[in-house]
Amino acid sequence: MTYSLTRRAVLGGASLAIATLGSAPSFAATKIQRLISPGGIEAWFVQEATVPLIAMKYAFGGGASQDPAEKPGVGHLVASLLAEGSDDLDSKSFHERLDRRAIELSFDSSRDQFRGSLRMLKDNRDEAFDLLRMALTSPRFDAADVERIRTAVLAKLRRDSTNPSTLADRKFFEVAFNDHPYGRQAGGTVESVPKIDVADLKDYVRRVIAKDTLKIAVVGDVDPESLGKLLDKTFGSLPAKAQLTEVPDVVAAKPPQRVYVPLDVPQSVVTFGGPGVRRSGPDFMAAYVVNQILGGAGLSSRLFREIREKRGLAYSVRETLLWMDHSALFVGNTGTRADRAGETVEEIEKQVRRMAEEGPTQQELDNAKSYLKGSQMLALDTSSKLAQALLQYQIDKLPIDYIEKHCALVDAVTLEDARKAAQRLWGQGLLTVIVGRSPLAAARSTTAPSAATPPSTAQPAAAPSAATPATPN
Repeated sequence: MTYSLTRRAVLGGASLAIATLGSAPSFAATKIQRLISPGGIEAWFVQEATVPLIAMKYAFGGGASQDPAEKPGVGHLVASLLAEGSDDLDSKSFHERLDRRAIELSFDSSRDQFRGSLRMLKDNRDEAFDLLRMALTSPRFDAADVERIRTAVLAKLRRDSTNPSTLADRKFFEVAFNDHPYGRQAGGTVESVPKIDVADLKDYVRRVIAKDTLKIAVVGDVDPESLGKLLDKTFGSLPAKAQLTEVPDVVAAKPPQRVYVPLDVPQSVVTFGGPGVRRSGPDFMAAYVVNQILGGAGLSSRLFREIREKRGLAYSVRETLLWMDHSALFVGNTGTRADRAGETVEEIEKQVRRMAEEGPTQQELDNAKSYLKGSQMLALDTSSKLAQALLQYQIDKLPIDYIEKHCALVDAVTLEDARKAAQRLWGQGLLTVIVGRSPLAAARSTTAPSAATPPSTAQPAAAPSAATPATPN
């Protein structure tokens, strides 16, 4: 879950040119180089001259986990302001420079990283990299810009206070991580954002944006020598070492728990999940494959078949693995009619329990492997997508030839591996958050028969019955 206000250049034909040039052939078989600049800055690099375009993704360690405990949202506000003027360029002049050259520049604060993206036509590379250098090394944080962005952030936070999906996600992370930094709202709160001042923004930049945690991925029409010089010019003057606050490892709260958040909306939203598998874990790939079977992308997952196709309880239902630097989760969500929320939750729990106890079939395993291998190739069909993937591989400490190994790793998962991973993931049951009308109000609002209902208090559910997964990460 990331929070950002992205600034993109949108100037007629130039913008169209970038959009068109971004659709290049698949890069799956392209050679990935480890480039070290003359100044010692490392990047994973794919030289691709098919189109005159360069895409760069990069990240600094830190992210929202480095926000002061009493001021969540600092990193998000920094990300929203770095492109609002730098050095001798005010906000208007800075954006005119971006727009004139159709340069796409954005920043984003996720839970563990402060990320950035830069995309430009080859002929505009010098100006694009120089604007990025200015944004990182000498942001202005002018008072008028800070207040304008703060107002926009607060307006979104107030809108989100009545958005059931946002409320469900926030409550889920609060329940899962309590007072750990992962339990805070990465985008801030209506209480914390007004307290953030320019000193907080400057302190965050000073502590987080440094070379020792920097990861870079570049794909595009540039030679290694030129790219090395650009990287040194852009990042070379940053501090050598970040000053990060230590973030402890944490295991998400033990399931089963069920929390109800009242909100008067026609459709209830359900977010469910529990402790997951760390990316570095030996059973990660088995978990990755079996998760696709239970609730992954596409129309063939068990949850999709049982919840939507057979019972018509929801339009969509999906579950994914989420791994962070200090923890891991599996997280799913769906939306359903208010009077059928309880029935939907019970069916999800039933399918999760069944997968934990029985595991997948061989046919399900074969189908999931085929899907995951094919989808990875399709996910790398543009320079920006490939750069994003290469950045994530670095963050995850994967080898530089991971793309070549991915399919073999998927194929190596056995049925027994998948069954063990299913038991580890789902054998404890679920943390479930339901946002919507109270059961009684939902029953009054429809003539349909009332289904089983969620708990009526915003507290963990009572101890499970014999039909509920046993409480044992």
